[in-house]
Amino acid sequence: MRRNQSMVNNFLLLGFSSLLDLEGLFFTVFLTIYLLTLTGNSLIIIVTLTDQTLHNPMYFFLRNLSFLEIFYTSVITPKMLENLLSEDKTISFFGCAFQMSIFLITGAAECYILAAMAYDRYVAICQPLHYTLIMSTRVCYELIAASWLAGVPVQLAQTFLVFTSYFCGSNEINHFFCDIPAVVNLICGDVSINELVAHAEVALLAVIPFTLVLMSYICIASTILKIPSEEGRYKAFSTCSSHLMVVLVFYGSGMTVYLKPKSSCSLDTDKFLSLFYTVLPPFINPLIYSLRNKEVKEALGKLLLIFYP
Repeated sequence: MRRNQSMVNNFLLLGFSSLLDLEGLFFTVFLTIYLLTLTGNSLIIIVTLTDQTLHNPMYFFLRNLSFLEIFYTSVITPKMLENLLSEDKTISFFGCAFQMSIFLITGAAECYILAAMAYDRYVAICQPLHYTLIMSTRVCYELIAASWLAGVPVQLAQTFLVFTSYFCGSNEINHFFCDIPAVVNLICGDVSINELVAHAEVALLAVIPFTLVLMSYICIASTILKIPSEEGRYKAFSTCSSHLMVVLVFYGSGMTVYLKPKSSCSLDTDKFLSLFYTVLPPFINPLIYSLRNKEVKEALGKLLLIFYP
């Protein structure tokens, strides 16, 4: 086991400090997005709990995704907002390790919840007669539990590996949160093990669930194309189009950051690309599901009538 021999007690999150004149604007934009994210995802949770017509596996997974999104973005955004206002941009050594581990665990959980949602759509469209039997309440809870727990041992081990490394020289993290590539960049000596574990972790917790999603949609597309009527094809596709859009945004941006080759400007690029899978998906997801889903829109309408009759 490696021992952290450095004297690093805290890190400095540079965030967007290179754009000092824009930090006030960034604070306003990100605060607005964060508040709308909390509101939107909370509404999804409330309507899927209170409306009896939404008590089915599809919305059970959506409710869990919304809960995860609140947790996921709250690990990062409050600290980022604090740093945009404050001159003191430090984060403690253990605070950084905690933020990284929770971010990685929730990120892995989101990958697998999206895969579970794709499987649910596959069963609904490709095996509709067996849907209630296959997607039982027990199976749904097992899929959610597996999604949350799948990444815990791997991500805790990954965080332990990073923070028991030898840090020397600068303690400045060129990012707005403690992301693995940015922190690993501060490690002295050979980081090949860290990079190898990081790529293995991405393969296990991102590529594999993405492959499951892809296989599900290949089967779904094949089934939809066999539906004789255009109206039937449109109705079947509309039930999974929202999920597909969310998958493309989340997986696409995440894989771009973690699987692309390193370059001299990669950390600056990663910092802005990270916004597409840390801040934007939790904000966009409720909009996608509410604007493109008739049942959710009707449930939201009923909820509004309770408060504004």
